[in-house]
Amino acid sequence: MSDVLTYPETELIEENDTDVLTKEPAKVILFNDEVHSFEEVIGQIIKAIGCDIHKAEALTWEVHFNGKSVVYSGEMIRCLEVSHVLEEIALMTQIEV
Repeated sequence: MSDVLTYPETELIEENDTDVLTKEPAKVILFNDEVHSFEEVIGQIIKAIGCDIHKAEALTWEVHFNGKSVVYSGEMIRCLEVSHVLEEIALMTQIEV
């Protein structure tokens, strides 16, 4: 008799890092907080995604009114970079695939 227990009704699903990195488009979601000023958020969005001030202001207002907003959509590697820049000043982000 074997010491290994098996559960035929349970299926293990594995997803490796490569699979996650190739799923596109990924999205960076920025969440509202009560800590940062509009100016800080606008400046960090410009730094993170390279947009103009009008786009950054629109995204900041969307975050403010909706509690969150997709601020970038694209390749996972770029989403990680954008998220990292936003988090430099402790903004809260999430990446979805």
